[in-house]
Amino acid sequence: MKPTSFYPVIGTAWLTESHDFYTRLLGFEATFVSDWYISLRHTAAPASELALLDHTHPTWPESHRAVARGMLLNIEVEDVDAEWDRLVVREGLHPVLDLRTEDFGQRHFIVADPNDILIDLITPTPPTEEYATQYTDIG
Repeated sequence: MKPTSFYPVIGTAWLTESHDFYTRLLGFEATFVSDWYISLRHTAAPASELALLDHTHPTWPESHRAVARGMLLNIEVEDVDAEWDRLVVREGLHPVLDLRTEDFGQRHFIVADPNDILIDLITPTPPTEEYATQYTDIG
């Protein structure tokens, strides 16, 4: 298989609120908008795409029509401390995980979108020696 694109689609009961969250707070722009589906692309990283789909729409297989849950979306940013200040301090988002630096090589915090999907905002940091040996170079 040789994919030409790959992006998550979140089944949601909160299409309007989710659209606002991802565009206003996280910098995505809408590339398609209907009353049941919204396609988003990040303004600073156009290969970063996401879609929102009304979980009751017939294009979603009936046997799986449910609001998405149990998902964590990672977004790497240049300055996670600045994003903490913008999103938590100034916008008032409630952190699910407070800003911290991990031994495995990231400084991050987690907030939730209107669907309770977790958004992990991350700036890579040097890992400790213990974790450094676990990284592979596949590039």
